[in-house]
Amino acid sequence: MPKAIRIHQTGGPEAMLWEDVAVGDPGPGQARIRHTAIGLNFIDVYHRTGLYPVAALPFTPGLEGVGVVEAVGEGAGEVRVGERVAYAAPPIGAYCEVRLIPADRLVPLPHDITDRQAAAMMLQGMTAQYLLRRTFPVRAGDTILVHAAAGGVGLILCQWAKHLGATVIGTVGSDAKAEIARAHGCDHPIVYTREDFVERVNVLTGGAKVPVVYDSVGRDTVMRSLDCLQPLGMMVLFGQASGVVPPFDLGILATKGSLFVTRPTLMTYTAKREDLMASASELFDVVRRGFVKIEINQTYALKDAVTAHRDLEARKTTGSTILLP
Repeated sequence: MPKAIRIHQTGGPEAMLWEDVAVGDPGPGQARIRHTAIGLNFIDVYHRTGLYPVAALPFTPGLEGVGVVEAVGEGAGEVRVGERVAYAAPPIGAYCEVRLIPADRLVPLPHDITDRQAAAMMLQGMTAQYLLRRTFPVRAGDTILVHAAAGGVGLILCQWAKHLGATVIGTVGSDAKAEIARAHGCDHPIVYTREDFVERVNVLTGGAKVPVVYDSVGRDTVMRSLDCLQPLGMMVLFGQASGVVPPFDLGILATKGSLFVTRPTLMTYTAKREDLMASASELFDVVRRGFVKIEINQTYALKDAVTAHRDLEARKTTGSTILLP
């Protein structure tokens, strides 16, 4: 019988249990896949703790995986048996050896993208794609601010933005992370533990500030991120690793220069299959051409997901992390 991580009660990492699960045949529109690699993402922590509520308990966390199609149900024409596929989309349930999933959420993998690469980049890479190409289209000559620049999305954002011709300012938590970010396209890493990032952004831009801030940190950074924006600038909040952003007076946006704020999600930007396939295709292209390198800096056995979550929450990880069934 295949195994999976199961959560019967939301809470800390220890809430995740390694258990046997039954997986049946795929129904209409579904495929059954056997995982070869699984992506670890901070949204998995949000589901585990209950910050993002799930439909019912118990559940298996995880939104990103790669595997081989074992069977398809009626009408599941998007994939075929034996095909290598990847996904980064609901329904949650990636932390398992075998699962059922809607076939229209699966992306066939090109022969020159490895399973581990795909597991490390689908969610983070397609997030970078919509942030840079759709939410705020970055152009050559732009100067942008990226928080958590040495993280999984951060490293991809820095490289991709650099490829687009932008100057990249990034915040990091240590000198070691500053070097990692710099090696991946971040022109000006700011170690926020000893430097005021608002002051540094002001100096680095000659007082002009930036047109966009990409912020996955949340509570600890959002209000000061607004101070880094030039008039009509856009604050893009796409995560909340430090906690939920408390309510604030929207009038602040007027006083700081008629600013824009958005809270996008990958699931919205890839809800249509044509958008999902276009996003994945562009991601595969920049990786294939060497403009973006996917750094898998941590690998854990799936059964050791508890340790992986502890390391992620302790900010011990850089780049991408994968779990192996």
